[in-house]
Amino acid sequence: MISYKPFQKLLIDRDIKKQELIKKAHISGATMAKLNTNEYVSLEVIDKICAALKCQPGDLLEHIPDKC
Repeated sequence: MISYKPFQKLLIDRDIKKQELIKKAHISGATMAKLNTNEYVSLEVIDKICAALKCQPGDLLEHIPDKC
């Protein structure tokens, strides 16, 4: 499973409001909602967020292995 918990932490650490990022990265509110619930978002979205935040994809997401 992919988790966007590091993304949430990054926003908190940098004191960036979600609405501010939506405008800066040119993403939709629906996309932000997907990030909040660990749903799939495209690499294009990840690219836009990385450009806006000047970070790497690994700063936004982490892989959590499934329990077998």
